[in-house]
Amino acid sequence: MRIYTRTGDDGTTSLFAGGRVSKSSLRVDTYGTVDELNSMIGLARAHGPTAQTDHYLEWVQNQLFRLGSDLATPLEAKADWLVRINVEAVTWLEQTIDQMTDALPELKDFILPGGSLVSAHLQVARTVCRRAERLVVSLAESDEPINDHARMYLNRLSDWLFTLARWENHQVGVKEHIWTLKS
Repeated sequence: MRIYTRTGDDGTTSLFAGGRVSKSSLRVDTYGTVDELNSMIGLARAHGPTAQTDHYLEWVQNQLFRLGSDLATPLEAKADWLVRINVEAVTWLEQTIDQMTDALPELKDFILPGGSLVSAHLQVARTVCRRAERLVVSLAESDEPINDHARMYLNRLSDWLFTLARWENHQVGVKEHIWTLKS
């Protein structure tokens, strides 16, 4: 099977349920940013996180493929085969945030992104996630109906990535650096 099709040479791409749109469309930019986020998480995984962190990240990567497919398929499209992101995925994020938070020192200050290499990559992933969330909001505001759980998922995922970055640092014994006004 060839990886190239030449169908996008004209600057368009196919949506999952059919139809073609410009590669510069807001919808394509949105699910492309979700793909970028997934790649950032893959980069964090490549740097050898703890086993539990790696397990969590693998689960999230699979959910991000689901989310990308969801965003690449207009809500009104006839796509019975598609499994859209759902409230259960949001709930899983909330539950793991709570579990990790219980094991962490109380957060009383802003912390600087960084720490271990894995944690630093997770913080970058968090910022890409926030950008994806802003694009989902823009897509919804552009009168393109989208799955409401997509916005919820990305909002919770950025919090989850922040917490996971802290948790990973804690697991490997790397101290957090507090933001100070005196710098």
